Amino acid sequence: MRTLSEIKKSALVSLWFMFLTFPIMVIRVNTTEKLVLWRWENMAYMGIVSFLFSFVWRYLLWRKETGKKNQPGGIETLSYFQRILSDRRYAIPAFIAGIGFVVIFPFVMDTYQTNIMITALMYIMLGLGLNIVVGLAGLLDLGYVAFYAVGAYTYGLLNHHFGLGFWTVLPLGAVMGAFFGILLGFPVLRLRGDYLAIVTLGFGEIIRLILENWNEFSFGPSGIAQISRPSLFGIQLSLSESIIYLYFIMIGMVLFTIFVVNRLQNSRIGRAWIALREDEIACQAMGIDKTRTKLTAFALGATWAGMVGVIFAAKTTFINPASFTFLESAMILAIVVLGGMGSIMGVAVAALILILLPEYLRAFSEYRMLIFGAIMVLMMVFRPQGIVPNVRRSYTFKPNEHP
Repeated sequence: MRTLSEIKKSALVSLWFMFLTFPIMVIRVNTTEKLVLWRWENMAYMGIVSFLFSFVWRYLLWRKETGKKNQPGGIETLSYFQRILSDRRYAIPAFIAGIGFVVIFPFVMDTYQTNIMITALMYIMLGLGLNIVVGLAGLLDLGYVAFYAVGAYTYGLLNHHFGLGFWTVLPLGAVMGAFFGILLGFPVLRLRGDYLAIVTLGFGEIIRLILENWNEFSFGPSGIAQISRPSLFGIQLSLSESIIYLYFIMIGMVLFTIFVVNRLQNSRIGRAWIALREDEIACQAMGIDKTRTKLTAFALGATWAGMVGVIFAAKTTFINPASFTFLESAMILAIVVLGGMGSIMGVAVAALILILLPEYLRAFSEYRMLIFGAIMVLMMVFRPQGIVPNVRRSYTFKPNEHP
């Protein structure tokens, strides 16, 4: 009887989807010949696909509920990826294969593919930076793109006015990002939750509007063009050579970011961030300086955004305020949430999926965003903890048995 009930519900869902998508999937207007084409077969396809999707969805939800009932309470299990990586038999060959793939990738792929991979690596850095603020410290930041813009314009303006190169400005971009992170952190020390999200969103929009309207400083909507690419000991590189060079720079930067974020996560300040995320009042009662902890999270998270902004300006050689909208902040936040809050491996995997998947679905140009959105919804329903969730650490007290 349960199966029959689920079939009826799935059939109703398919009828509802057919009704909603009727104008898009069935009706097509040929404006040149002034004809209306009726594509009834698309309606049938939509009904079949939505029925199957709904039925499978309900089955998976039933399996999930059954699994929760059967699982003993309080036991946290490792994810599939973490079990693989913790086993030396798989970890060492996977590591060697990964190194080989990374090294040969730009030489066997074309410039377009290498450019996409550089963008994905940039978002890994951005995701790991925001992971400090959101994933570890639990501070919802919707204006993270502002620090990204600060780094990009730091390089663009210094290169345009003073001719400073990439390697000179890269640490300056990090310092400027940290400065603006502290500047944002001070007014929001007393805020949390939705109020914090609203203020950080406003901060991001303020930075974008300043860059768009202060023509004498930022050149307004026209942006800054002819920004220098990274140099290799003063050697002039061609376009393809510059892209390969930037690719290996990004590999080094990502490895450096993973190392630093991992060390921070396991340090005293990292444990303070996690305590702040779990319970702010208890954290303060334990003697942790809440002000310093929050400001450190904002400053360090913004540092990585500032550095990626410099890399973005060097990659595109052109920047304008249109590149730093709220959608960028939303995408970076989606990477952190889908990957797993506080999980370094999860953020890296989610960045690769969210950046590469839309590019490789261009063959389905009419439906690729629909597919993209459906995958995200499935993730939120069936794996809300993220692709590679961060396993909570537990400490067991063992009393001294010796007299």
